[in-house]
Amino acid sequence: MSAVPLCSIAAVRDNARTASAPARVHGQVDELIKRDSSNGKPYWELRLRDRSDSLTLRAWNDSDAYHDCNGLHRGDCIEVAGDFAMNGSFGLDARRWRARVLDDAECLDLFRGSEMDSQCAERDFEAVCALASSLLDPRLRGLAGLFIEEFGIRFRRAAAARHNHHAHRGGLLRHTAQMMRSADVLCGIHPVLNRDLLLAGALFHDSGKLWEMCPPERGFEIPRDLRGELLGHIPIGIELVNALWRRLPLDDWKVIQPSSEDVRLHLLHLVASHHGELQFGSPVEPKTPEAVALNMIDNLDARLEMFAMAYARHPEIAPGIHERIKALNSTPVKPLSSFVGPT
Repeated sequence: MSAVPLCSIAAVRDNARTASAPARVHGQVDELIKRDSSNGKPYWELRLRDRSDSLTLRAWNDSDAYHDCNGLHRGDCIEVAGDFAMNGSFGLDARRWRARVLDDAECLDLFRGSEMDSQCAERDFEAVCALASSLLDPRLRGLAGLFIEEFGIRFRRAAAARHNHHAHRGGLLRHTAQMMRSADVLCGIHPVLNRDLLLAGALFHDSGKLWEMCPPERGFEIPRDLRGELLGHIPIGIELVNALWRRLPLDDWKVIQPSSEDVRLHLLHLVASHHGELQFGSPVEPKTPEAVALNMIDNLDARLEMFAMAYARHPEIAPGIHERIKALNSTPVKPLSSFVGPT
C-alpha cells in the first residue's frame, strides 16, 4: 500500500464525498470495543482520531482487519489503509482495510501534524507573541510574557472545546490567535477600545483550558481533569491571572496610570464575563466596552469555525444545504463565492 496516498481523516472524508478512493490514514486509537451484531456476529469497533477529525470503523470477524485489531490497544498510534467511501448508514467507512502500529518516527510526525498544520500553528504562535509584545502597558505586556514563557508548550497543544469549535489538539492556539488578530483590527476602527486590555483579554480569556482541555504530549484525546471538572476554565483563568500578576515587579509601576489594581480588575472582568451571559457560564455579564467586544469576537470566531466544520464534515440534505447543527441553531447553507470580475 506504499503507493497509496497518506491523508488526514478530514481529507479522506472530503475525497470520499464524490467516490470511493484508496488511502492511508495515520491516527491514534481513541476507542476499541468488541461488540456483537444483532445476529451474534462479533466485530471490533475502532474509533481513530488525528489532529483534523475522527473516524469510526468496524472490523468483522471474517476480515483481516479483525485479526489486526486483536493486537491493538487504546492509545496506540496506527496506520489504516483501505478503500474509503461514504456509507449512508455509518458516514465515512472503509472496505478491505488493514491496520498496523506506527514506529516512533511516524508517531512524532503524527502529533506534529502535516507540514501545513505545523506552518499554520507556527504562524499563529508567532502572531500571538508579536501582538503580546506590542502591548504598551508594561504590566499587561509583562503578564503576557510570563504566560507565554511558562505555559507556551501547553498552550500550543490545548483544545478550545470538546465538541463545538476548535475541538482538537492545537485548537486553543488557533482560536486565540484569530481573536487577537480580530481585536487588533477592531481597535483601529473603534478608538474607544483599550487595545492593550482587549488583546490581553483575548490571550487570557480561555487560559483555564490549559487544564480543562489539554491533550497529553503524545495524544489527541482530551482527558477529563479534576481541576477542570470542579472549577471550569473561567475560575481557573482568573486564578492563573492572579498568580502571574503577583510575580510582576509592581513596585516599579506605582506612579503610572491607570493604577495596577484597576488594570488587574478590568482584565479579570474580561476573563469572567467573556461568555456574555450568566446562563452561558459567566459569573458576571460584560460591563465595559472591552468586555462586550471580547464576548462578540469570541462568539464570532467560534461560530465561523462551526460553519467551516459543518461544510467539511456534515452531509448535504439538499444541494448546498447541510444538515442542522444544534450549536448553530441552523442548517448551514453553502456560502456565496467571492466575485471574480472579467479578465
